[in-house]
Amino acid sequence: MKEVPLFHLAIPVKNLAESRFFYSQRLKLKEGRSSKHWIDYNFGGHQLVIHEAPQYEPPIFGNEVDAQKVPVPHFGLILDWFFFDEFSAQLNLENIDYIISPCIRFQNQPGEQKVLFFKDPSGNALEFKAYKNTNEIFTA
Repeated sequence: MKEVPLFHLAIPVKNLAESRFFYSQRLKLKEGRSSKHWIDYNFGGHQLVIHEAPQYEPPIFGNEVDAQKVPVPHFGLILDWFFFDEFSAQLNLENIDYIISPCIRFQNQPGEQKVLFFKDPSGNALEFKAYKNTNEIFTA
């Protein structure tokens, strides 16, 4: 069996201390190595690195998907269908301000999914989703 590769994503953040609180305390990600200017996180088994960039201004762009304006760029994880509800309940306890509140997209169609979007303190957009049938992740 071939091993599935892991991804590494490095993103800019305006304030490292504020972002550390957000990713460590509010999202409850496990912190790895760090320095004065960056922090590694375990992001669903993948490596997410936040790099301090005080002058960073996130792009403001969106595309319509299933009648909702989705921020571009964005990144996130595909969660288990049942864990999605637990995760979104955790976010509600943290008073996360959603761009797109938890909802179902493409209902009763191939690729049916639960989705939610929010931004980190630096304006980076995150998406978390769950497919009703994971065999349909790449369905056209």
